[in-house]
Amino acid sequence: MSSREDILGRVRAALHRNAGNAAVAREVMMAALANRTPGPQPAVACEPQALLERFRVKSEQASSTVEVVATDAEVPAAIAKYLAAMKLPTTAVVWASLVALDWAAAGLKVEARGARDADLVGITGCFCAVAETGTLMMTSSPDTPAAVSLLPETHIAVVRAARIVPYMEDAWNLARAALGSLPRAVNFISGPSRTGDIEQTIVLGAHGPYRVHLVIVED
Repeated sequence: MSSREDILGRVRAALHRNAGNAAVAREVMMAALANRTPGPQPAVACEPQALLERFRVKSEQASSTVEVVATDAEVPAAIAKYLAAMKLPTTAVVWASLVALDWAAAGLKVEARGARDADLVGITGCFCAVAETGTLMMTSSPDTPAAVSLLPETHIAVVRAARIVPYMEDAWNLARAALGSLPRAVNFISGPSRTGDIEQTIVLGAHGPYRVHLVIVED
């Protein structure tokens, strides 16, 4: 018997679980999972403009920077302006869904691939965004590699205003409805990586990007 089998066997014994009652116990468990009643939630206005404004405010409180543009066509120029202001490189890795934008016209060079250790700027979309906390929900796939948002020092995310939902529960419900089964990884990003382990002093970029910049597309 392996250690894993030994441990699980003791757990089953403590729960009085056996072949005869396992099916009933599974039904009870699945019913509990299906009954996703949300707990207490802060008041969040659900009108589209109110959601956008709440998401912007909460994102900035989490040390992200935010710019709002009207259409996809404005995204490359907005990102180029940010990179110039921050004196950052004009080369980046992007998700495949964004590579068709006119980056060259904005003076940027992009590659649609996963990030490597030398990449300093990563540009992604997001599955959705949560107004309650100013959080991005990222779902992994071959076309949306998690490394692009986690490895470069600067993460720039393109957020569609129509995909800003009020609460975290809404983000999970949207993922289950749109994706069917959840992907290998779901990451939530609320501003730059940070830690307060040393003398309770907040340090940005401890385990991921130093900077998170959001470009919200209204259209």
